[in-house]
Amino acid sequence: MTTKPDMLAETLRFPIGRFVVPETITPEMRARYIEEIAAAPAAMRAAVKGLSEAQLDTPYRPGGWTIRQVVHHVPDSHLNAYVRMKLALTEDEPTITPYMEARWAELPDSRGVPVETSLALYESMQSRWVYIMRSMTDAQWKRAYMHPELGRYPLERQAALYAWHGKHHVAHIKSAT
Repeated sequence: MTTKPDMLAETLRFPIGRFVVPETITPEMRARYIEEIAAAPAAMRAAVKGLSEAQLDTPYRPGGWTIRQVVHHVPDSHLNAYVRMKLALTEDEPTITPYMEARWAELPDSRGVPVETSLALYESMQSRWVYIMRSMTDAQWKRAYMHPELGRYPLERQAALYAWHGKHHVAHIKSAT
């Protein structure tokens, strides 16, 4: 049985719930994921608008990253996803290199660079990524990369994950402010 403190910790960690891999992904679902990915940078910008430096350097939950680290993490993660998609579109099931996101979040740029730098990166990179996704054929959506820990990862599943990921971290910011 899950205790109330455990449920609270789970809610703070996953304010919109954990990512659930859809059994099947339809073209309509892919279109929705693309629109959610396209909208995510503006949602993040709105979530941090007006926050003070002290608020940006406050963890969104006990033991969690600061809001600043979250803002820097999201484009780091989405940039990796963008590159993985381009690899899968141009190579036959390439094996990707995972990255240690928790360690990236501890690097000096994630702790000290103004959030505007990552907001601008996020907006411009997402624009290119969305452009590619909107042009993809059904066959291209079935292409995949190989993740050393997760196995074959189809691009349509990646789109579902990153549609969730942007909303997940915006919810972290909103829950802390």
